[in-house]
Amino acid sequence: MATSSLSLPFDELDYQIIQLLNQDARHSASEIARSVGARERTIRNRIDRLVELGALRLTAVVDPSAFGYQTSVDIFLQVDLEREAEIVDCLLHMPEICYLAYGQGTNEMSIEARFKSNAEMYDFLKQTLTTIPGLSVTSYALVPRILRNIDQWLPRPEDFGLPSQEWPGCQD
Repeated sequence: MATSSLSLPFDELDYQIIQLLNQDARHSASEIARSVGARERTIRNRIDRLVELGALRLTAVVDPSAFGYQTSVDIFLQVDLEREAEIVDCLLHMPEICYLAYGQGTNEMSIEARFKSNAEMYDFLKQTLTTIPGLSVTSYALVPRILRNIDQWLPRPEDFGLPSQEWPGCQD
């Protein structure tokens, strides 16, 4: 079902700003204004609005490999619901974990963790996680290569009232 562009809080200028900032968050408002043909003040106001709406966060993205973190693993957990709050708090404070989410089931969680070696990953799986009361590892998968990370995700053009795009390689 198509959504009317009038009901969307975002438009083509927002889309262009987000795309440029996603490519390089160091773009200045004046550079963006020149690139999209708008006034610098308009760009500053749009960026402020996108931040206020929670549609955009201006933050640094750290590349784990630059710090020697070469091993990534997706870990699937089962959580005792009576201890859920303390388990979540514990997991949120572990520096190895870069992603934490609830799973489909009420007592399932999913984490992604980064390590400098397979030995560190093994110790985390077999020694660190197993010491948390009410938590069990149901499975895990070594991630040999990340093709697209969360910091590279962008909304679809339709979310800005623009025509949908055909994606190459997705049709017969």
